[in-house]
Amino acid sequence: MDETEIRRLAVGHVLSILAVVFSLFVPPLLLDEFSILGTHLTWLCFCSVCVIAVNILLLVTFKPNPSTKRSSLSSKVNKLYRSCLYFFASCLLFHGIIVLYGAPLVESVGETFLFAVLLSSFTTSRSLCFLGPNFHAWVRVFSKDGAMSVWDHSLQITTICTVVGAWLGAFPIPLDWDRPWQVWPISCSLGASFGYIASLLLAPFWIYWNRKRLTYKRR
Repeated sequence: MDETEIRRLAVGHVLSILAVVFSLFVPPLLLDEFSILGTHLTWLCFCSVCVIAVNILLLVTFKPNPSTKRSSLSSKVNKLYRSCLYFFASCLLFHGIIVLYGAPLVESVGETFLFAVLLSSFTTSRSLCFLGPNFHAWVRVFSKDGAMSVWDHSLQITTICTVVGAWLGAFPIPLDWDRPWQVWPISCSLGASFGYIASLLLAPFWIYWNRKRLTYKRR
């Protein structure tokens, strides 16, 4: 396995972490009375935009999983359109899954949808930037032994940790602690963010530690 690619992955993960950190510390300098708890919906929007912007930057700069085929302008426009469509469908899918897991169906619809947008930013936007709107590539990557690069393994780790973090973040909500961070969906979005950051920190080390047994098939 090329260790240079692991270093590139680590740099990309640092940039992704900085996107979340940026969303935490920069808005208070620009907006009055901004806080994660008090203006949580604003933070959800800002964090989602920052994460998506960094994922696009990684696509342009590092070109993970590059294709050998040249594409025309029309195909690029079509790819962008399909990516936007996939992302919106992912938001709706996450929204539906969140409701099935106990989120309010009618009340707090905006909060639930913005939480779904955050999850899509952490997971789907990375998949779209790394794999493109290719359903078969997604099935391959998220199946057993389907990874063909360190970037594919990174997608597996970050997606699983983000979803697990969001799920764990729901546990404190029904407890009778009466804390401000128990308001929906603060604890879940913070859990997803912690899971996302933890996966970004751990993935390069895990891949490097297991580099000798990780073999990738040629496309």
